[in-house]
Amino acid sequence: MKYNRLVALGSTALVALTMTVSTSMPAMAATSAKGNLQIFSWWTGVASSKALKSLINVYTKEYPGMTVTNEAVAGGAGSNAHAVLASRMEAGNPPGTFQVHGGGGSLLSWIQAGDMTPLNNLYKSQGWYKAFPKSLLNLLTYKGNIYAVPVDMQRGNVLWYNPSIFRKYHLTAPKTFAQFFADAAVLKKHGITPLALANHGNWEATLLFSDVLLGTVGPAKYNQLLTGKASWSIPGVKAAASTFAKMMTFTNSDYAALHWQQADQLVAQGKAAMNVMGDWAQGYFTTDLHIKPGSGFGWAATPGTTGVFGVVTDVFGLPSKLKDSTPTTDFLKVLGSKVGQDTFNPLKGTFSPRLDSNAAKYDAYSKAAMKSYKKDQLALVIGQGAVNPGFTNSFNNAMEIFVTNHNVPQFVSALETASQTNPLS
Repeated sequence: MKYNRLVALGSTALVALTMTVSTSMPAMAATSAKGNLQIFSWWTGVASSKALKSLINVYTKEYPGMTVTNEAVAGGAGSNAHAVLASRMEAGNPPGTFQVHGGGGSLLSWIQAGDMTPLNNLYKSQGWYKAFPKSLLNLLTYKGNIYAVPVDMQRGNVLWYNPSIFRKYHLTAPKTFAQFFADAAVLKKHGITPLALANHGNWEATLLFSDVLLGTVGPAKYNQLLTGKASWSIPGVKAAASTFAKMMTFTNSDYAALHWQQADQLVAQGKAAMNVMGDWAQGYFTTDLHIKPGSGFGWAATPGTTGVFGVVTDVFGLPSKLKDSTPTTDFLKVLGSKVGQDTFNPLKGTFSPRLDSNAAKYDAYSKAAMKSYKKDQLALVIGQGAVNPGFTNSFNNAMEIFVTNHNVPQFVSALETASQTNPLS
């Protein structure tokens, strides 16, 4: 049972992104039916909540008799929501639809359990086989059937920095780990925290390590690790763990008490110079803190990852045990539509993965991310849909210990054990 994984695709598979796609999409027929659609997500922050509300407004305008309840569960980059969702699915009481990361992780587990309904007919009726690049659709396909609709595209390998601090000390965004540590030494000397870190959700440090690993071993070996084709005891993993441990000496000591937004805030306030976070941070900077890209915050690919796009995408599907699937199907039509996505993403700080998305609606950062997405090699992100939930949980548990004791051999051994207990191939 082979699952079509995004990690096997490089920039060549994205040539289709340069195609010209008609902006006229099949109309969504309005309905006068009344009811409530329950959706399940972990979007509770200011930016994501505002973006979701705007999307819901598009839906209720198209289907005026409907209301939407967001059964949101905050925290853990979705891990808390996954736990609650699992109990509901097992009880045969699924929500109308739910948020999940695209990739070989949670989405695949629900598909293999028989809990999701194929969406091939919906894609055909809405013209989505041409609206989205094939490389992305492969991420959502299992045994020839497509099971989810992507609503956003996010980049997981972003280093955010404070432009004022960098100008003051004549620094540039580090492209290598050697440059990062040189910059960090200058910043620390002047009493500035070089790297803001949060790990209250026990996933943020995993994201940082994922980027360090990618920048250390390169995308080819990184993808082999995620697909079980390389051992987690290879020298590259040990080198990445050592680099990560050294980076920890340049972070704030209260990282365990901070949520990711608070780490970003330290950068925005000038209390820290850099932070590694996915580009949902862009929505926080612009929507919550009202600062502008370029002047209020800068960005670059994390050290060693120039030319690679770390893919994180939120998708929604159709649970198979719904009594009435029509409200969900109608919501998915809006979710995947050009107007729905170009309403939602600019507010969230992400961008639409549709080929016909209106770039004029996005700011400087999102336009830059779009260009990278179209031309750079793609890699999934550990903890953000890349691998199965069992390995992800074991990885997070090992990381929680590692950020405290910095014991590289113990950490690498734990990852190797996790990969054997939760096979990645």
